Amino acid sequence: MESSKRYWESTCENLLKETRIILNEYLLSLKLELKAEATISKYRKYLERFLRECSTPLDQLTSEEVLTWLNQFSQDKKPKTIDLVFSALSSFFQYCLQEEYMENVLMKKRWKPKIPQSLPKYLNEQEVARLKRAAENLSIRNRALILFLLSTGCRESEVVNLTIQEVDVDKRTAIVEGKGKKIRHVHFSEECGLVLKDYLRTRSGNKIEPLFLNKFGQALGKNGIYLVTRKLGKQAGFTQTLHPHVLRHTFATNMLARGADLQFIADEMGHEDLNTTRIYARIPTEDMILKYQNIMG
Repeated sequence: MESSKRYWESTCENLLKETRIILNEYLLSLKLELKAEATISKYRKYLERFLRECSTPLDQLTSEEVLTWLNQFSQDKKPKTIDLVFSALSSFFQYCLQEEYMENVLMKKRWKPKIPQSLPKYLNEQEVARLKRAAENLSIRNRALILFLLSTGCRESEVVNLTIQEVDVDKRTAIVEGKGKKIRHVHFSEECGLVLKDYLRTRSGNKIEPLFLNKFGQALGKNGIYLVTRKLGKQAGFTQTLHPHVLRHTFATNMLARGADLQFIADEMGHEDLNTTRIYARIPTEDMILKYQNIMG
């Protein structure tokens, strides 16, 4: 679904006119490459700030000026935020080099912050059982939503945009639009299929409607999905907030524990880079822990 806001255009008036024209050319190139709206919006925000606070024309900009700004910006910022800004600047300057808006390479690889790769948060087998028991007390829509997230590994944004006609309950498959508007087929469990059937019996039968509706008859949004998972997490007795992405991570770890190979999991989750999926291989599953205990005591 196209956003009504032209997120790929900068309207910042505090930029040099020529600089803003180049920035908008760059942002449009990201949109044409089908980069995610969230990525383009974040890049735009940070590049606008840099170009506003460092007003040297692009063809006169130096590495020293970029580093000075980056060091000032980085104060009290989290490493992931600094890394995102580093990526935005690197990508923009690379575009400027290719289009001959500047002649010199400004970014240095050694500036890139080192971020320790944390393991994804997921639910173990006992926690999944507790979650499903608690979900039995939910409305039919919310129960179908939870089971769909848990058995497909879909992102909440993918679920928001899903319509009834894109779901085949009998074959237990759905066609979702992932990052970069890339289409893929996902599969869901038999239990999810049965609950989805019951939920769809409560609907009007209009196939072009969103799969999950809110009380106003509109697509259930990201915030709505988050509220459902957060409330369910409390009902299940979890001490940490249950985010929709935890269910996505749970799907991946469960698939891996059951013997699915990384490429299959990557295809189901819509990962372009297999290295993104490989992080799940670092998680010690319950089977691995049990084998270790049997061997080592």
